[in-house]
Amino acid sequence: MSPAEPIVDLDRLNRWPGLAGLPGDGPVESLTPLKGGAQNLLFTMRRADGAELVLRRPGRYSAESPASSFERESRVLTALAGTDVPHPRLYASCLDDSVIGAPFSVLEKINGFMPRGDLPGRYATDASWRRAVSFDLVASAARLGSVDPDAIRLTGLSRTEGWTQRQTPRYLRMLEGYRENAEYRENEAPAVARVGEWLQKNPPPTTHIGVVHGDLQFANVMYAHDAPRVAGIVDWEMASLGDPLLDLAWILTAWREEGDPPGSAPQMQPWEDMPTRAELVAHYAGLTGRDVSYFPWFQVLACFRLAALLEGSYFRALNGRMDRRMGEGLHSYAGWIWSLATRWIDQA
Repeated sequence: MSPAEPIVDLDRLNRWPGLAGLPGDGPVESLTPLKGGAQNLLFTMRRADGAELVLRRPGRYSAESPASSFERESRVLTALAGTDVPHPRLYASCLDDSVIGAPFSVLEKINGFMPRGDLPGRYATDASWRRAVSFDLVASAARLGSVDPDAIRLTGLSRTEGWTQRQTPRYLRMLEGYRENAEYRENEAPAVARVGEWLQKNPPPTTHIGVVHGDLQFANVMYAHDAPRVAGIVDWEMASLGDPLLDLAWILTAWREEGDPPGSAPQMQPWEDMPTRAELVAHYAGLTGRDVSYFPWFQVLACFRLAALLEGSYFRALNGRMDRRMGEGLHSYAGWIWSLATRWIDQA
C-alpha cells in the first residue's frame, strides 16, 4: 500500500456486491477511524440510513499474509454465534484483495469502550464496578474455555497433539530467529534461556483442550457503559485450540499488584481496589471446576509467548517493517514481561 493510496476507497467499497447483505440501507457515506493497534485498522462504517457497522482491514504493518488471519477470525466468530461468549457478530468477510485492496471484515458495532487509560463514568468513581467487571472478564474467559470445539465445528482449527510439549520449542525458535539482526542480538532479553528451561522441566501433568482466544488483554475487550460487564471480546485472529488456562494467564499478565517488578504502571486508571490475581484464579476455578494447581506454569508460559510476540514487533521495526518508536516501546514492555516471568519462577 503506497502512502498516496487510500486505506479504504469508498467508491470501490460501495461497488462491492456484499454490501447489499449487510444491515442498513444505501451507500456507505463515511468511515471514521477507531482506536486500534498496528496490525489491523478499524473504522465505524456509516450507511446512508444511519446504520453503523465496523469495518476491519489489515494495517500498514500487518503480517505477510493477512488473509489467513482474517479467514481464521471469520471461522471462529461464525462458530461462536449462539454461544454465551461475548463477541461481535460477523456480518461479512471478504478475502478478495480486489474489492478494497486488502482482505476485510464487517462486524457488529459493540456499544462499549476499550478499558485503557482513564476509565469513564462509574468505572472511575465506583470501585465495586471495577471489581465486578474484572470478575466478569474472567467469567467471559471461563465461558469461552467451556465451549466444546467439536460442538461448534472448530475441530481442526489448529493442531492439538502434544500441545503442552510444543509450546516452548515453538517460541524458542521464534526468538532465535530474531537473532539474525545484529542490533536485536545486542538488546535481547537475558532471561530467555532460563524461562524456556523452566517451562520444559515443569509441564502440567494434564491439559484440557478448548478454544483459546490467544490475545485476551484489555486492548481486545470492550466494557459496557451501562453496567460493570464485558460487552464483547474482539480481535480473534490468534484464536486456536489449546488449554484455556492460557487465556486466564494472559489476562493476568496485564494485572498489577504489590510485589510485581517495577517499571510498568497499570494500563488503566484508577486501579485501586482491584481484585488480586489469586482472587481471579479462584473465581475461574470455581466457575469451571478446573484444577489450578499447575497454574504457575501457564502464567510463565503466557509471559514467554507474549514476550516472544512483542520481541517480534521489535524485530520487524529494526528491519524497517514497523514504526521504530512503536517497536522500541513494545521491546521495553517485553523486558518487563520477562522480569515478571522470572519473578513467578522464583515464587513457584
